[in-house]
Amino acid sequence: MTPPSDIPSDGQPVSPVRQHFLQRLVALAIKPTAHEYYVQWAEDWTKARGNRSADATNAFFDALGRSTHIEDWQFRQAVDAVYILAHDILALSWAEAYDWQGLADQAWSLEPGHRTLGREIIKVRPKLPVLPTKPSGPLPETDAEIDRIVVALRCAIRLAGLAYATEDTYVNWNIRYTRFCLECLKLTPRDAGPAGMTAYLNYLALERNVSAATQKQALNAMVFLTRRVFGIEDFTIETPSHGYAQRRPPVVLSRREVAAILAHLEDPWKLAAELMYGSGLRQMECLRLRVKDLDFDQGTITIHEGKGGKHRVVPLPMALEERLKGYLAAAKEKHRQDLAIGLGETHLPDALARKYPNAGTEWAWQYLFAAANVCAHPRTGHIARHHLHEHSLQRQFKEAVRKADIPKKASCHSMRHSFATSLLQNGTDIRTVQDLMGHSSVETTMIYLHILRRPGAGAVSPLDFQP
Repeated sequence: MTPPSDIPSDGQPVSPVRQHFLQRLVALAIKPTAHEYYVQWAEDWTKARGNRSADATNAFFDALGRSTHIEDWQFRQAVDAVYILAHDILALSWAEAYDWQGLADQAWSLEPGHRTLGREIIKVRPKLPVLPTKPSGPLPETDAEIDRIVVALRCAIRLAGLAYATEDTYVNWNIRYTRFCLECLKLTPRDAGPAGMTAYLNYLALERNVSAATQKQALNAMVFLTRRVFGIEDFTIETPSHGYAQRRPPVVLSRREVAAILAHLEDPWKLAAELMYGSGLRQMECLRLRVKDLDFDQGTITIHEGKGGKHRVVPLPMALEERLKGYLAAAKEKHRQDLAIGLGETHLPDALARKYPNAGTEWAWQYLFAAANVCAHPRTGHIARHHLHEHSLQRQFKEAVRKADIPKKASCHSMRHSFATSLLQNGTDIRTVQDLMGHSSVETTMIYLHILRRPGAGAVSPLDFQP
């Protein structure tokens, strides 16, 4: 390949290569105003030694594609310029088979109205309905009304025995709904009624562009508020939100992938991840385990107050027994040292703490995965050692997935999905898996069968047909 000086800048002698290149541009009817840009692209490619091979050319265009100030048409122009020089002028041996058009086509950007971006870019503002209901009185202050509704809502939720995660979700949605009613509809949530709920669902779908599942969650929160707080049992939503979208398949890890992730974790994170995979525990079920929940003689782990307030018994992996015993021995010594200096208390629910005042310092009630530091309880002020924070486990797991170079959106919950899938692959019946997972309905467990059967994906591809 000729050196860069063979395509010189203005004022230098015109080399044969440059002259031939310019003549070729004229023959191809490329606009004269673009000639200098074509020459510049050809010079840049030559300076980067792209002429050496197809790989070198790929590296040049990879670097060009990372530039944020290059438009897609400029990228295609660069490909065209290099093609003319490499193929038509220099006749490089590899240039004939190189996919120049494919490279240029990769630079097409998605236009704002593209089907992938259009729903997000092209906004549709919902038309607020003219509600037949009139305000029952002057509108209350927004913050004061929100505070009043939140107190009543929390009371109703706790009387209904719902989980705190549900309470938190319902409170957050109804705070948003109350603010929407007062500021947009100029009505209280009670006065807005079903029409107000419809307006808010339309707002979420059209302006906030939320998913069907998110919309359904907001609807459940508003229905609970209307029935349990406002005391309105029978009502109809004129324009109900669209139904649930089909549930996405869970992210399942193979045994090889699980082993790769575990190899990049250290205790206690590794032990927690192994229990989630080996016993099918949810993240918080694992972190809230207490010493008394492990029964080595029976080879079981008892889960108390799982999702939905359920209790269940799961197998304790035999492969972890020795490590767990060693881990517990070290934790027990640490607890003994805490007791010696007047600490050693762990958090207990209020009712249990009143019934057993000294249980908080007993070894059996200590968390299996206790935090490294003690802290004051935010309400009682008692200094206690709580369990590890879930965010710390999530960060450690995410980093392990990255280090293992696993291209899946895997999370801690993927270990639980992998537990169920592995059992089914090993021949465990679906009802047993349902009990171990703590599912109320076997339909929830059935999703793992769909993954194993791989409907559609389980068919043989025509590319794999034997000739």
